[in-house]
Amino acid sequence: MEETYIDSLDPEKLLQCPYDKNHQIRACRFPYHLIKCRKNHPDVANKLATCPFNARHQVPRTEISHHISSCDDKSCIEQDIVNQTRNLGQETLAESTWQCPPCDEDWDKDLWEQTSTPFVWGTANYCGKNSPASNIVMEHKSNLASGMRVPKSLPYVLPWKNNA
Repeated sequence: MEETYIDSLDPEKLLQCPYDKNHQIRACRFPYHLIKCRKNHPDVANKLATCPFNARHQVPRTEISHHISSCDDKSCIEQDIVNQTRNLGQETLAESTWQCPPCDEDWDKDLWEQTSTPFVWGTANYCGKNSPASNIVMEHKSNLASGMRVPKSLPYVLPWKNNA
């Protein structure tokens, strides 16, 4: 039993393609080959079913129920399920004691109490009524180096437009 298990894991082992019996594929390339050959042989693909325990098992649709009951990979899946249920019963999940912190913010109240004018892009920004500089317009500062300026208009001719 141990020898057949090790043999089935050998990546260089040759496997026969279920879609074309002349194809002998290395085990490490077999999943990729199945996808490619399934597309190339849709008539054969319609007659085969995929094993729910191992996608490498392509079985005739008439034999799938027999294959499911006798599939070697079924025992591995069932053993994993048994181990998970055992571990789930042994683990006791601690109840979370986290509580939401109290919130002192009231955004609706802050909106009504707001005395300054809202920010609008492209308009002059005036200081608030209580500010000592209430009549001074805030200047926009340029981040460009001195001697450079932002163009005030587009170029005369756009390279992608024809003015014919």
